[in-house]
Amino acid sequence: MISQILTACVIGLDVYKILVEVDINNSLPAVAIVGLPDMSVTEARERVRSAIKNSGFEFPNKKIVVNLAPADIKKIGSYYDLPIAIGILSKTNTIETTDFKDIAFIGELSLDGSVRAVSGVLPIAAGLKEQGIKTLVVPFDNAKEAAIIDGLTVIGAKTLTEIVNHFNTSSPEHKKIEPTVVNVNEYMQQKTEQDGYFDFKDVKGQIKAKKAMEIAAAGAHNLLMSGPPGSGKTLLAKCFSSILPPLTFDESIELTKIYSISGLVNPNKPLITTRPFRSVHHTASAIGIIGGGTNPKPGEITLAHRGVLFLDEFVEFPRNVLEVLRQPLEDGKIVIARAKTRMEFPSDFVLLAAMNPCPCGYLGDSEKHCTCSEYQIKQYRSKLSGPLLDRIDIVIDVPRLKLDELMNKTSVKAETSEQIRERVVKARNIQLERYKGLGIYTNSELTPKLIKKYCQLDEASSMLIKNAVRKFNLSARAYDRLLKLARTIADLEASENIQPQHIAQAIQYRSNA
Repeated sequence: MISQILTACVIGLDVYKILVEVDINNSLPAVAIVGLPDMSVTEARERVRSAIKNSGFEFPNKKIVVNLAPADIKKIGSYYDLPIAIGILSKTNTIETTDFKDIAFIGELSLDGSVRAVSGVLPIAAGLKEQGIKTLVVPFDNAKEAAIIDGLTVIGAKTLTEIVNHFNTSSPEHKKIEPTVVNVNEYMQQKTEQDGYFDFKDVKGQIKAKKAMEIAAAGAHNLLMSGPPGSGKTLLAKCFSSILPPLTFDESIELTKIYSISGLVNPNKPLITTRPFRSVHHTASAIGIIGGGTNPKPGEITLAHRGVLFLDEFVEFPRNVLEVLRQPLEDGKIVIARAKTRMEFPSDFVLLAAMNPCPCGYLGDSEKHCTCSEYQIKQYRSKLSGPLLDRIDIVIDVPRLKLDELMNKTSVKAETSEQIRERVVKARNIQLERYKGLGIYTNSELTPKLIKKYCQLDEASSMLIKNAVRKFNLSARAYDRLLKLARTIADLEASENIQPQHIAQAIQYRSNA
C-alpha cells in the first residue's frame, strides 16, 4: 500500500492541493520523483535522503517512487521536501500515524534534518483551509504567518525529528508540539518605524498641492506633479502615505498574501498592517514593474496594491515601461499570460508621479530662465502618451517656494498629517457605506454603470462640465474621471450631491492634463 501525504503549490495567487504518493519496492536503490517537477523539486531527493539519515532514521535501500499529483500542474520550489520525507517515513513505519487525510505538510529540509522556512505560506494556509484541511505542519519560522488564518491548527516544527516524535504517540520519545496561536489584533495595532517619519506639517508652503493630495487620498485618484527641482515634489509624495486611511483586516490579509509569495514577510511580524509605498527608479524594467519571469512573480504594481506607487522623474522612464501601466491603471489588475499558464495579480494602487516641466527643469519658473528649445521640450514631454495622461485624474503644478515660505515667515500654520487624515477617513467611510456590497471601496473604482447612479448632476453642474468637455476636448474616459473626482470633492465636504463648485474644482485639476 502506498503512502499518501497532502501538500500544496501556489501558481500566481491560486493554491492547488497536491497529493504526494510514495511507493517503495525491491528494485535497484534509487529515488524517482515524477509529476512534472522542476529542478528544485528533483533535487529534493538528495536533501530528503540526507535529512532522514542525519535525523537518526533509516533511509530504505530500495527503489522509491514519488508521484506529485495531479501531474499536469508544474511543481516549483522546495515546499515538497517535508511531505516527501513524511511519506517515506510513513511507508517504512517510522511514523506510527498513517491517516493524514486532514493534515498537510509544507517545508524545506536542510541536510541536518532541520526545517527551513519557505515563501507563500499564508496563501497556502488560506487555500488549504478552504479545501477542508484542518491541520497544517509548517517550518517554525512560518508558524505565526500561517496561524493568522482562523480555524486552522498550525504546527510549527524546527526539525524532522520533532515532527516524527509529535505523531508517534506511543513512543517514549513522544513530545507533542503545541499549536501556534497569534493575536491578530496586536499586529493590527502595531506601528512601523516609518509611522510619523514624514508629516505634512514639515512641508513648507504648497497649500494647493497639499489639497490635491488630500483629494487623491480620499478617492484613491492618480496624481501627477510638475515643477522645478527642489520645489518639494518628492517630499510631498513621501508624506502622502501618512494621510491614507488604515488598512482593514481583509486588506491586510490580501496584501500579506502578495508579500508572502514574494518572500517579503517579516517572520516576527507576519501581517502587513500599513499601506505599501513603492518608490521605483527610472531604470526599472517593464517586467520588474508589472511582474513576470520564468516563474511569474508579482511586480511593483502588485506590491503597491492598496497603497502607493511613486514614480519620480516620470518622463525619464522608457516609454514602453510607462505604457505597460495603462491596463492596471484602468482595470486594477494585471494579467500575465504564458504559453502554458495565465496568472492574474491585483494592482489597485494610487499612482503618484513627479516630473520637471522641461529638460533643464525651469520652464515657467519665476527665478531661473529656461534654456530649453521648443523642440527639446516637445521631445521631453512626448514620452507621456495621451492614453496614459488620460488615466491620471489630477495634474498639478508645484512651483518654487517663495522666500518667506522657505524661511517659515508666513502666518499660515501647516496642518499635520493627522488632521488631514481625519478628513480623508471620513470621506472614505462615506464611500464604504455607499458602495457596501458592490465589491468596490473608493470613487476611483466606479464603473460607467455606477457613475450614472452615484454621480448625478443638476442643471448648473451639467452645463459647467459640458463647457469643460468642449474647451479642453476631453475624452469619454476623462469625462468619467472628472465625475469621479467631483464625487470625491463632494464627499470631503460631506455633500450628498455633486454641486457646481465641486465640478469647477475638479476641472481645475484636470485642465493641466
